[in-house]
Amino acid sequence: MITLKGENIYLRALEPNDLEFVYAMENDQSIWEVSNTQTPYSRFLVKQYLENAQQDIYEAKQLRLAICQDQDFPPLGLIDLFDFDPKNNRAGVGIVIQGNENRKQNIGSEALELLIRYSFFNLNLHQLYANIGTENEASIALFTKFGFQKIGTKKDWTLVNGVYKDEAIFQLINNQL
Repeated sequence: MITLKGENIYLRALEPNDLEFVYAMENDQSIWEVSNTQTPYSRFLVKQYLENAQQDIYEAKQLRLAICQDQDFPPLGLIDLFDFDPKNNRAGVGIVIQGNENRKQNIGSEALELLIRYSFFNLNLHQLYANIGTENEASIALFTKFGFQKIGTKKDWTLVNGVYKDEAIFQLINNQL
């Protein structure tokens, strides 16, 4: 079984030739709210990030993977493990799919399913969590589809266009260990 390959997509490590894709994603202001980005990134900074992307998850405390359909096609999105905590066997999960034409095609579902399986069976994590704005119905539906449960709400957590918004935290416990 290839862990990071699904029926329609696969997840792969970032490559130097992903520079323009990652640069475009990081500078897409329409997703800054969900990615917690506040300032644009230069190509130079993204290039430096990609040069260091080969670091092991235990060293970097994060893992960012490109979501792809075919080896000849550019990435469709990114999926991350962040705040990796090997002592407590947990990590946060984030996902972003580029462009409306790629959303609602189960790309996010398949990518999240692959990452959950990888996290629980390869990294032996006990739990995953996701921070999701309470108005982000699509992300809430995606994560709850895979058993993530809402465990709390952080009131007035993020300031977006002068308005404070709530953020919920969702958690998935690996009961198979």
